[in-house]
Amino acid sequence: MPILNRIADRSDEIAVWRRHLHAHPELQYDTHLTAAFVAERLRAFGVDAVVTGIGRTGVVGVIRGERGAGPTIGLRADMDALPIEEATGRAWASTIAGKMHACGHDGHSAMLLGAAQHLAETRNFAGTAVVIFQPAEEGGGGARAMIEDGLMERFGIDAVYGMHNMPGLPVGSFAIRAGGFLASADTLEVEIEGVGGHAAFPHDCTDTVLAGAAVVQAVQQIVARNVDPLKSAVISITCFNAGFTDNVIPQTARLLGTVRALDPGVRDLLEKRLNEVVPAAAAAYGATARVTYRREYPVTVNHPRETAFAAEVAREVVGPGNVDADRPPEMGAEDFSFMLEKRPGAMIFVGNGDSAQLHHPAYDFDDAAIPAGASYWVRLVETALPGA
Repeated sequence: MPILNRIADRSDEIAVWRRHLHAHPELQYDTHLTAAFVAERLRAFGVDAVVTGIGRTGVVGVIRGERGAGPTIGLRADMDALPIEEATGRAWASTIAGKMHACGHDGHSAMLLGAAQHLAETRNFAGTAVVIFQPAEEGGGGARAMIEDGLMERFGIDAVYGMHNMPGLPVGSFAIRAGGFLASADTLEVEIEGVGGHAAFPHDCTDTVLAGAAVVQAVQQIVARNVDPLKSAVISITCFNAGFTDNVIPQTARLLGTVRALDPGVRDLLEKRLNEVVPAAAAAYGATARVTYRREYPVTVNHPRETAFAAEVAREVVGPGNVDADRPPEMGAEDFSFMLEKRPGAMIFVGNGDSAQLHHPAYDFDDAAIPAGASYWVRLVETALPGA
């Protein structure tokens, strides 16, 4: 079955919702206005239950089919924006300085709202569809917060699916893969202590800038020499703070970075080696280094059976030639990974066309992707829960 006519006919209305959300971005858990907008729409659609405050500001809608009893399928969209100053120049650009929907979560929420409206009207399935609107995907672990609030057990979710737009992937197409699809994302903080002093007398000091530079280079050798070349890993030092003027060797330095892996074993290795290599590299220059390694998002691992099912549904919606079922994995991360640790399911990419990249100030979600994305959600439920 191709893109649903009713969804296509309503795509302009769904785009209005999307642009409203885009113009009013909110960060992490501070998604009160967005959550209220979502809940209001769901109640207007006549869903069976609307529950707010799951995971602080998450919203859950429950839609029961009319073809008998059956399993419960969860469909998840994220709601939060990013602390970026928008540079799109669109009529619907952010109205809030320093905040914008630079990752398409406005589009994700709008597409799931469109699907919820259709499912609530037709109810052509046996079982229950649970639509999940999650806060704080961008660094706040909102998926984990919703799980800790009893999301899976309270709503009896048997399987869960997610969707994210992807720039560079043509509009009207999908991409997915089984297994590790998106990387784990951990944070690294290094605090280096030396002996500060006058820059004209370095022999009386322990130079934290030199020690920090050695640390930056040493950690790259972990990927080059400790990780299996057939596996993937990234260690990126993204912040180096030391000193405040030209003639003083600073007493301390602070480094921040991100650590990525597509395999849980590689993730363990990276943490172990960072705790070994960083202090040793600093010690070679007489300094001490304290490592703080924080595990944030695990690897997003798509379950094989659910991945194959999702790919088949996508083929029904947009045609076999528009679905890549063996998409190479990405080193970006997603906290939907927490949900996939609790229930079987899969994350899929929907094409956003030739747009700016995610997290770029010129990015905007392409409304032309709405019919494919919303139709996919509807057909996923109807195909998974067909009834007797």
